[in-house]
Amino acid sequence: MADNDWKKRLGVVFSTNPDFQYTNEDEPEEQTPEPSKQRLIVRIDRSGRGGKQVTLVEGFKGSSDDLKELGRSLKVKCGVGGSVSDGQIIIQGDLRDKVTNLLTQMGYNAKRGN
Repeated sequence: MADNDWKKRLGVVFSTNPDFQYTNEDEPEEQTPEPSKQRLIVRIDRSGRGGKQVTLVEGFKGSSDDLKELGRSLKVKCGVGGSVSDGQIIIQGDLRDKVTNLLTQMGYNAKRGN
């Protein structure tokens, strides 16, 4: 059943070769650089959230698993909820100063935005 996953082959042209085997070229996951080489920007956002404030952490480069782990640790240390989506960490509330301090203690090059 896994060999017949047609959604991964939507852009492939039909082949008349009976011996043709389609191979899916998976892109390797990006390696996460060390924290001191990362430049993170911590800012606040209200747009599209019903007027509620959230703290955004942007600029993380690396694997999605490392981003999720960083988001999880920030949420636990701040004692609030949040999520990780589209390469950014979303933390509920205006916690720019606290998040910036936590990131610098972890060794990241964090800068407070607006």
